[in-house]
Amino acid sequence: MNTIQALLSPTSCVLNQDFECGLSVRSPSPTALGFMKLCGVDVTGLDRSRRSLRLYGRSVRLNLLKPIKAKEDYGASLIDECSRESSDNSAGNLKSNYFKPIKAKEDQDSSANDDSPAFNGKKFRQISTFGNSTNILWHECPIQKGDRQQLLQQRGCVIWLTGLSGSGKSTLACALSRGLHSRGKLSYVLDGDNIRHGLNCDLSFGAEDRSENIRRVGEVAKLFADAGVICITSLISPYRMDRDACRALLPEGDFIEVFIDVPLHVCEARDPKGLYKLARAGKIKGFTGIDDPYEPPHDCEVVLQHNGIDCLSPSDMADKEIIVSCTSVQ
Repeated sequence: MNTIQALLSPTSCVLNQDFECGLSVRSPSPTALGFMKLCGVDVTGLDRSRRSLRLYGRSVRLNLLKPIKAKEDYGASLIDECSRESSDNSAGNLKSNYFKPIKAKEDQDSSANDDSPAFNGKKFRQISTFGNSTNILWHECPIQKGDRQQLLQQRGCVIWLTGLSGSGKSTLACALSRGLHSRGKLSYVLDGDNIRHGLNCDLSFGAEDRSENIRRVGEVAKLFADAGVICITSLISPYRMDRDACRALLPEGDFIEVFIDVPLHVCEARDPKGLYKLARAGKIKGFTGIDDPYEPPHDCEVVLQHNGIDCLSPSDMADKEIIVSCTSVQ
């Protein structure tokens, strides 16, 4: 018997238009496999009736699994009904009452401010231009400076320390901040060198950049004061016009200018950073007190003068002079 005859022998499988399974090996029963019922049909008899399972051509028809009917969607039914009702209309003119247009919720604030420039397109009184900034609008916050001061139990202000390099501004600023902190007052120090490490690192020590340096610090100090914080600035700020411009940023009484009046020869003798020595050697140009002027204030709130040997320490000066003035505006 050749190979083809062996494949066509009755012991293997009978090939006809109707394919009938004729395997001699008994397959495990459905109950042994754990299948008891499928769609309500007892499948335990499949083991006995497997010989009668017929495959008709290439299509298999089994009625064991019932077709699953899709659940009707309410929204889809509305669309179908809408389409049926308007079938006489063209595709582009479909009209339906099932889907109503969404109406935007009216904003009470916007309706109450119909006269604002953002809505009527006519009034632009609040739109401003400052420097190179155009079409800007100031937005008010319901929490104002008075609310923050009430929360902190203090009055926000700026204490502006000015004087020559080496006069003790930074030391006095830290002593003042420590004294205020011990009294339960919130303060922050804006030191000239510290500011130039970040915000003003792009500025030089030329006259124009120095003015810009003071302007920026003045604006930041104004924000601190508006937040209710006692802001202490420690800068040489040699030009009187720049300091006056910073004063003009704040309400009257919120800018306390403190002039640390220490003679040049005393500051040069101290020279804590070695800058006077470099300036005298010509290695630093435009150094205040050497080849650039310092303009002392005319009408400052506090003057701390150097009295030689009997000069008070920075902590004592802060306690006896500046804190008293600061307390008077709270």
